[in-house]
Amino acid sequence: PATLADGRAWPLGAQADGTGVNFAVFSAHAEVIELCVFDATGQQLLARWPLPARTQDVWHGQIEGAGPGLVYGFRAHGSWRPQDGYRFNPHKLLLDPYACDVVGCFTWRDEQFGHQRDAPQRRDDRDNAAWALKARVAARLAAPAAAEVLHTPLADTVIYELHVKNWSALNMALPPALRGTYAGLGHAHSTDYLRRLGITAVSLLPVQLRLDEERLVRLGLSNHWGYNTLGFFSVEPRLAAGIDGLTPREEFRQMVRALHAAGIEVLLDVVYNHTAESDEHGPTLSFRGLDNASYYRLEANARDRYENHAGCGNTLDIRQPAVRQLVLDSLRYWAAEMGVDGFRFDLAPVLGRGDHGFERDGPFFTALAQDPLLSRLKLIAEPWDIGPGGYQGGNFPRGWLEWNDRFRDAARAFWLQAPGASPEATRGEFARRLC
Repeated sequence: PATLADGRAWPLGAQADGTGVNFAVFSAHAEVIELCVFDATGQQLLARWPLPARTQDVWHGQIEGAGPGLVYGFRAHGSWRPQDGYRFNPHKLLLDPYACDVVGCFTWRDEQFGHQRDAPQRRDDRDNAAWALKARVAARLAAPAAAEVLHTPLADTVIYELHVKNWSALNMALPPALRGTYAGLGHAHSTDYLRRLGITAVSLLPVQLRLDEERLVRLGLSNHWGYNTLGFFSVEPRLAAGIDGLTPREEFRQMVRALHAAGIEVLLDVVYNHTAESDEHGPTLSFRGLDNASYYRLEANARDRYENHAGCGNTLDIRQPAVRQLVLDSLRYWAAEMGVDGFRFDLAPVLGRGDHGFERDGPFFTALAQDPLLSRLKLIAEPWDIGPGGYQGGNFPRGWLEWNDRFRDAARAFWLQAPGASPEATRGEFARRLC
């Protein structure tokens, strides 16, 4: 079409409804948001329109007659004033924060940065579209059937933490193409083995779309464990086998079904404390370009710099309603469409950080507690971050579980005595932690 219809401001992201595709994206400080549509490979630009409507802080528009498979990205126009927290740069194509399917393989290039690397206060006007990750409109998946939902009582729960790739990468009992993948974990050999062990839940190290940090790539390494998320709605494609024509999220969904059929719940290790855009020297890929001042916690007296409670360069600002909604919408997506049974929250105190420190009854915890879907899931906190007052063991709301590092360390020291050590040296601390 020559122009877009106004569409609607909800739900956020790109939604195909049978009559077209509606796009809605949050930005409180942008002046214009553009929608860019590409061919199926993501390389050829087909159309570029400003989103025609704005409802409060959500920009929206609809392409009538379009459907799943359409590839797109956003450009955000606004002020370039890093000293005030504004880093808008329309020369950078931005990934939709709500993207469920992503096109492309990320490449570290200077064009991926919104600023000039040798002059961080100056805007870089080179276009990055040729190398930017792009979103692809995805069809909705059917919600899990009632019979598939397990809700294993906590008293009967035995959790097995694993890394999808490591767990079966060398398993000779699996077909070679399935080793180290979602399909491999969902294979009957894997589910039967877990069931024989008495496992009732697997806790998967991060499986959301992540990036390898530039420093690691320069060294020929990767962020193997995956704690560097960029796409909170997207399955990490590098862990998919890609057989039988399945997309990564379809393969993931089949894995969940297979584990559920074996009586095994699926918990996800999720990283909502920071993003892969890193600190003020990092790239402009999505959140930073759409609304840096809303998505991130910035230093009060130097808003070109980021609070770093995660130790990874930035901290998502859960105080902001739109950011809180992003996290809650992401959790609902993984539960309602992908079928997962609970979450382990990396550096969870970030989720409760208000203006004056950690708040046990903060707005995120309150919203989650009243949510009819999320409140019934297993919720596990890693109860520390590196910010002020970061150790919050025992301080999360009722109904939450917490990883207890002091019990873990005391139990390990008691059972795995150092050579020549006396059991009496660790018995008291073990008894204390057990109590």
